Formats: sequence, structure tokens, C-alpha cells
Amino acid sequence: MSRPMWYAHSTNLADRSDWEPLRDHLRHVGDRARSFAARFGAGEFGEVLGLLHDLGKYDPNFLRRLEGEGLRHEHSTAGAVIASRRYGPIGKLLAYAVAGHHAGLADGVRDERGDIQRRSLAERLGDAKSIEQAEAALARAQADGLALPAGLNGVPLQGERQHPGFDIAFFGRMLFSCLVDADYLATESFYVQTCRSSAERAGFPDVAALRETLDAYLAGEIAPKADRSALNRLRSDILSHARALADRPPGVFTLTVPTGGGKTLTSLAFALDHAVRHGLDRIVYVIPFTSIIEQTADVFRTALAPHADAVLEHHSAFDEMKLREDDTRDKLRLAAENWDAPLIVTTAVQFFESLFSDRPSRCRKLHHLARSVIVLDEAQTLPVSLLRPCVAALGELVRRYGASLVLCTATQPVLHENPAEKDRSFKGGLPKGVELAPDPSRLFENLRRATITHAGTLADDALAERLAQAEQVLCIVNTRTHAQDLYRILAGRSGTYHLSTLMCAAHRREILAEIRQRLKDGAPCRVVSTSLIEAGVDIDFPLVYRAQAGLDSIAQAAGRCNREGLRPVDRSPTVVFDVADEKHVLKSLNLYADVARGFLRRGRDPRTPEVMEEYFREVYWLKGNDELDRPGILRRCAEGGRRLDLPFASVAQDFRMIDSVFAPIIVPWGDARALVEELRRMAALPEPVPVGRLARKLQPYAVGIPEQIRARLVATAAASVVGGSRFGDQFVWLENADLYRPDVGLVWEDPTFREAGSLIC
Repeated sequence: MSRPMWYAHSTNLADRSDWEPLRDHLRHVGDRARSFAARFGAGEFGEVLGLLHDLGKYDPNFLRRLEGEGLRHEHSTAGAVIASRRYGPIGKLLAYAVAGHHAGLADGVRDERGDIQRRSLAERLGDAKSIEQAEAALARAQADGLALPAGLNGVPLQGERQHPGFDIAFFGRMLFSCLVDADYLATESFYVQTCRSSAERAGFPDVAALRETLDAYLAGEIAPKADRSALNRLRSDILSHARALADRPPGVFTLTVPTGGGKTLTSLAFALDHAVRHGLDRIVYVIPFTSIIEQTADVFRTALAPHADAVLEHHSAFDEMKLREDDTRDKLRLAAENWDAPLIVTTAVQFFESLFSDRPSRCRKLHHLARSVIVLDEAQTLPVSLLRPCVAALGELVRRYGASLVLCTATQPVLHENPAEKDRSFKGGLPKGVELAPDPSRLFENLRRATITHAGTLADDALAERLAQAEQVLCIVNTRTHAQDLYRILAGRSGTYHLSTLMCAAHRREILAEIRQRLKDGAPCRVVSTSLIEAGVDIDFPLVYRAQAGLDSIAQAAGRCNREGLRPVDRSPTVVFDVADEKHVLKSLNLYADVARGFLRRGRDPRTPEVMEEYFREVYWLKGNDELDRPGILRRCAEGGRRLDLPFASVAQDFRMIDSVFAPIIVPWGDARALVEELRRMAALPEPVPVGRLARKLQPYAVGIPEQIRARLVATAAASVVGGSRFGDQFVWLENADLYRPDVGLVWEDPTFREAGSLIC
């Protein structure tokens, strides 16, 4: 009597000749997951996850579903049950990944903050019917020739445990990443009949090839300019000094370089040298703002041509999970990038929210952070309310997963624990980093380009008058409404511009190009901007005004003043002022502003590393440890870790880099209208088609606004949902073009507003 055949995936052939046998799929996923997890010493765990993840498909009901019957069959619980019953405490950790490889990681026990649609792991493992079905599935799998290891060794968490409980949860999420990516790739290889990885398909070069290309670029484009000016010589010295330290063992590094010191190319050169020297796999460049990510990626593409395609930008205004279809093959075609590329450029939001996510689509890439170089650009911009969990995650990657971390900024935060100042030390911080810049204090003195003064309190009319009297001036304020109000007072004067995130990225790029040209031509140029212009935007004004904020923001603003050193320092002022109108005071900045005022009153220069270190120590001390982890993530992980009742789902829900929930709306600028029409055509097709590439093309034309505002625009027909039956509410188009203005971007005070000219037929 022949044994029954069990299958993982089906095709349209009724004779089943090309269906995928279940045991083959489990072994393929196990092999891939083992290779992924082996990079951080957990290969055996990865293999077991692969062998168990679809154990529940050894069930007649699943076979009938593959044959076309409309049965629902949940197949993830069976393997989780067997893992927990067979392998003890470590088995329970594996059970989270197996149970969640489709629906997402659950909490260990019910938590009111977690996903109420998802059962806790305890509920799934304790269900008598699930246990019975799991044992039956295991018996069928063993009869099918599937063999599981008899036992597993302990959790490979060697060395000092900075954050007990958190480290276990982090390990569980990394294993989950290995399983999810292995499952996606194995399923994809079955359907497309290829076993090559995405990196092999794309033909990505390795980091050694990228370094060779960068060396040629630096020799041909940068080195010949090194002696043309003192600034170029200084940049060359910084680059050489940093590269000379690439042999240092993997760990934490800091690159403390003032604005204009060439830190972008220096950090890339060091990262590639370091990766090649220590056999690391990739560089992950983490940037705080979407407004500068494309600029940085373009710098890298220029430097790494002809390997420009190796630079992967991963930042999306659209939720990749919601773009997926229910069918497995469609999900795979639309899957998020798994970061299997040698150079990733991504946002801090994408990076950190993925590290704390419970979703398969977001966690899929995490295992590729092991044995990588992570460059955290503008490290001071991490949200203070989540600073301790962010630092804990970075510390885990360095201590246990073979990663190196480069904290790259002109205003270096203090993220290491200092035993000499225990009361004002960063509890559970990073190891002390190796500084890559040659004598940062001297660098800041040599690159001092502007003076910093304080003008006291300025009402908008008085401030606008000062701006109007200047031929070329940049004014940076803390809120979008303040930027708009100041611009309205100045509007009508030649060369007056407004910049904020209410303008789409494509629009801002055009405006910045105009601004740079006017500055170059010596034409009148007055710019009112939010803080988006402070970090990474290469621009040079003779005069800068900055609304009172933290010392790091003031120092960054001063970096936009006389950036190229073409004017005398004493004729290049950065003027700090207090805002008169309370409606424009951002209360969340009050503490930082108050501490900064104290330093400025004492005549302390915020651009020196010593002052910046004192400033951050004082801010973190005043905030207190609880405020540096407002959702209590580390505490909850520690509590749950004792019994392995880990709060995966509730932590993912509470970890939000941006407090307000913003949703994208596509605005009528540039090619947006034609792209939206293409999207409508794709949504109308009878069969689902991949739209990831089109979504990336639409991204520069999206503006993030509060969800409730977007809903109001749709409700009043000022906006419409595109392809809602296919894509949900992912793509919303601004129908009322008058609400998007060429000068200030999106305005929504009255969604029914139309310019008078548009009402004339």
C-alpha cells in the first residue's frame, strides 16, 4: 500500500505532476533558514523552524483546499505546538515564529495593547483540539520521512546581558526573520522554477567590488581637488584618517565631523573598507528624513557607477503589507525588499520600526542586519521617548550579531554608559565608540564658519521685516504653520520661498534647485523653512535665523550659514530668536530649548563636541530613564522574559517613531497625474498585477498628512481613493488641485476651496 502524498503548493495541473511535495518544501525552508541563522550562531534553530513551520499542512482538510474546495485551514499552530512540547523553553521561543509566520508575532499572553484579532501564543498552545491536530500532523510527517532533531542546545546569547528579556525577544524576532525570508524565497523558487536568491538574480556585486569602484572614483574625482583649498585638504585628511581605522575590530564607531567636512563619502569609504577587512556582508545607511534620502542615494550612485544598481533605496509612503493579495504567488511578487543587497539606504522609521515589528513583511529583512555595517546618519535625531529601546536594539546587533555601528553626525549624542558620571550616564547604553575623525575639537575650530547670537523674542512682523531687509537669508522655524504664516507676510517679494513637508519631495527638489541657482547668481533669495533643511541639505546662506530649539538644531542651522567658507566668519551670523506667538511654540521642544538657552547665555559654543556632550547629558538626565522609554518596552520585555511570555504584538503597536499617524496623499505635481491614471488601469484589470514599481514612482508625489484630515478630504470629494477594491485605501489622489499650491504645497483648511480662476469655464 503506497503512502499518501502531501503537498505544500499546487498548480493548475489536475494530475499534480508539478505540485510541490510538502516534505520538500519543509526541507528547502529549513536549509535556507539554517544558512541565514548560522550567521549569528543559530543555524540549528533556523533549520527546526523551517521543518516545523508548515507542519499543519499534513492534514486532509489542507489537501482538499489545494484540490479546490473552499475550506479554511489554519496550518501554523501545529508546528508551534510541537516546538513547545518537544524542545522545552527554547521550543516556546521557536513557537512564536512558527505560529506567526503568516499572521505575525503574537503576545505570549493576552495584552490589551496587542492585536485583538490575534490569539496569544498561550491560547494557541493550550487549545486541546490544536494539540490533538498537531500530534496527528507530526505522525503523518514522520511517516512521510520528515525527521526532527531530538533536542536543541540553549539560546546562544553569550556575553554580558545588558537588557535581560529584551535580548531574548530580539533573538526571537531575528529567528522569525530567518524563517519568513526562507519561506518566501523557497515558495518563490518553486513558482518561478529557480533556486537563485534575489541577490543572484539581480547580479549585485559584493562589497569588495563596491570598494574598488569607490577607490577609483575618489582617485579620479576627489583626490585631484584635495590641494585646491584648505577645506578640501581638511576633507581629504578626515577621509584618510577614517579609512586608516577600518582594521579595528567590529564594534561601535563615531564619526564626529562638522557640516561641510565630507562625512557622507567618508562614512561610506570607512564602511566599505571595514566590511571587506572583516568579511561583513553589506552596508545599511540609516537616514532620519525622507527629504534627504534620495539626495544621499544619488551621491552613492554617482560614486559607485557603474554599480549604481547596487544601491537599494528602501523607504515607502505606502504600506507594503496592504499592497499584497491573498494568494501566495501574488504576495511574493509584491513582497517587500529583504535587503539582500550590498548597500541599503533607508529611513530611521523603516529601520527601527522593523526592528520592533511583529509583521512578516517588515521582519523579513532583519536577519540581513547580522554581520553588516550600520551607519546611523544624524544620530541625534532619534526620538527621545524611544531612545533606550533604540539603543538597546543597536547594542544587540553589535554585541551578538556581528554588526558594526557608525554614529555619524556633527552633533554627537551621548549614547554610552559612563561609569565616571553614573548619575548622568546613559543607563544600558552602547559601548564607548572609536572616534574616526582626527581630533574633532580641532576640526570644529577649523571649520567654524559662522557666529551665533541671540536676538531675544521676535514677533512675526518684526522677524519678517528683518528677513525682508536681507538680500539672501534663511529662516528656520519649528512648525509648518509658522513657516506658512511667515511666508504669507513675505509673499510678493522677489525670490521668496517656502519649504516644508507639506510639499511633495519632487516639488521640494525643484524649489531647492531654484534656491541654489539664485544663491549662486547673487540674486535676492529669502527662504522660510521647517527643520527639514537642517540635516543633509547642502545649501549656503550668508545669514540664518533659527527659532529657539535644542542646541543640536541650532548647531545644524549654523551649518547652513557660510557653509563653503567664502565669507568672513564675523560677517556670517546665525541669529537665534524666541517665538512670540504661543501657537507657534512646539511644547515638545520646551525642555531642549530651555537647556539650550542656558548654554547660550553662558557663552558656550554649541558646535564643539565637549559642549554638545554636556548638553545631551543634561537633557537625558532631566528626562529621566522612564521618559527615554515612554512605552516601557524594556521593562515589559524584562517582565515577560522570565516566563518567555514576550510582548511582541503589543510592543510593535506601541513602538512608533512618529507620534501622529500620517497617511499619504498623492498630489498633482509633475508626472503624478499620468502615474495615477496608470494605477487606475492596473486596478481595473481582471487579475491582480504587481504595483510595487509604480508605487515607488508615485512616492515623490506623496505628502503625509494626519489620517483624519485625509479622511475628511475624501468625504468631501476633494480627494478620491484609487483602486480601493484592489489596493484598499493605500492610494488617495487629491482631486481638488487648488488645494495644492506651488508656493506652500498642500492646504486643507477648507477642502471645498477652489481658486476663482478655476471656476470660470
